[in-house]
Amino acid sequence: MLYVDGEWRGAGSGRSFEVTNPATGETIGDVADGTRADASQAVIAASVAFNTWSRFTAFERSEYLYAAYGLMIERKEALARLMTEEQGKPLRAARNEVQYAADFFLWYAEEAKRVYGDVLPAPRSDQRFIVLRQPVGVVAAITPWNYPVSMITRKVAPALAAGCTIVVKPAEQTPLCAIEVFNALHDAGVPAGVANLVTTANPAPIGDEFVENPAVAKVTFTGSSEVGTKLASRAAASMKRVSLELGGHAPFIVFADALPEYAAKGASLVKFLNTGQACISPNRIFVHRGIADVFLDVLVDRVAGMRAGNGLAEGVNIGPLVDMQALEKVDRHVTDAVEHGATLQIGGQRLIDDGLDAGFFYAPTVLSGVTPEMEVYNQETFGPVAPIITFTDDDEVLSLANDTGYGLAAYVYTQSLGRAMRMFEGLHFGIVGINDINPTAAAAPFGGMNQSGIGREGGREGIAEYLEVKLGGFSI
Repeated sequence: MLYVDGEWRGAGSGRSFEVTNPATGETIGDVADGTRADASQAVIAASVAFNTWSRFTAFERSEYLYAAYGLMIERKEALARLMTEEQGKPLRAARNEVQYAADFFLWYAEEAKRVYGDVLPAPRSDQRFIVLRQPVGVVAAITPWNYPVSMITRKVAPALAAGCTIVVKPAEQTPLCAIEVFNALHDAGVPAGVANLVTTANPAPIGDEFVENPAVAKVTFTGSSEVGTKLASRAAASMKRVSLELGGHAPFIVFADALPEYAAKGASLVKFLNTGQACISPNRIFVHRGIADVFLDVLVDRVAGMRAGNGLAEGVNIGPLVDMQALEKVDRHVTDAVEHGATLQIGGQRLIDDGLDAGFFYAPTVLSGVTPEMEVYNQETFGPVAPIITFTDDDEVLSLANDTGYGLAAYVYTQSLGRAMRMFEGLHFGIVGINDINPTAAAAPFGGMNQSGIGREGGREGIAEYLEVKLGGFSI
């Protein structure tokens, strides 16, 4: 069902599409297949609602977000199980995501009341300057499948807190999770038209509506750099605000003074998080030559203990890839690396035994001896493959890490405070984890540089993306 102007409805065309479980191939739901006309109606509803929602006090808007937070926590287990069935990640990871998603409602329920103005000194005695921050207007949001709940709340919560209204187009692979988020918003009493949902199996026409409709003031997108740049260029034609959280090619740097066992544990946890289907997942693991053997032994040993399967099963920590196209890309990167001289330490094949052939499973893989001519070195794999590159010099590895058009996340393991600070300042990435594989939270700004996007989500920076700055000059 679509959620437009406070009501659940079918698509105008009457069509729907099936949603399948990537672990089993089974159909788990049937969802309205919205069209551009449906998206247009949602934008109209949001535009009408903006006239009243934007005049609600920050305290009033805050109460709705508090209520949505409470409902998300109340429904945490059911939503996590749905996420595992629809997206594939292990249940424990799904529970963590629901909590993270709910945290955005809580954070922005509080941050709504902290949108401050300013009174500025003026050069004339009869003049006063006042600065207001006001909502930009109707927001169009496009969200991905890999984090199907938190990537919605990370946009919806600050938009509503700022006084904007919003229309969300979720990924066609994970619309059921999106529907449950909007059920929470509906049950929290969010007024009609303030938050709208358009599900579809054909996202292109919905994107066209978002960038071409003059009533849309801002477009926010999380997904590939290729699609993000196209949306940004088209939005520029009507000077729409844009926020883009795009792809990454994260370096993971382990210096000689790091504890190799500790660093290998961290690498295994963040590399294979969500089966490697995370934009902050390490794609190039640089290990100092002096500790490379110990690091590799520990990493391979940890990977050998990973169990792939249906995320609802006990002990599973590797879920399926999202579809066959993703599986084929991962296999192509591994094959290319081996053909160019990389050593396959573990993994390297599709998993088909014990019923896994019904899903899109690929064995957790470690490659050593990776070099720049390999696809896995230069491209975002978005899968469970850990490529190891050795180095000897600090300046060398900093240059290698920065040698990419992306700039989202980077990781550094060292016991030297001076080296940590030099890397933090020298890495051209929006997020740097120093001995930390989880440098994210609702209270922290998230976003990248260069081809990894524009703007930030989360933190006080996140709500600023939905606000215009207005100056009043008063002659008294």
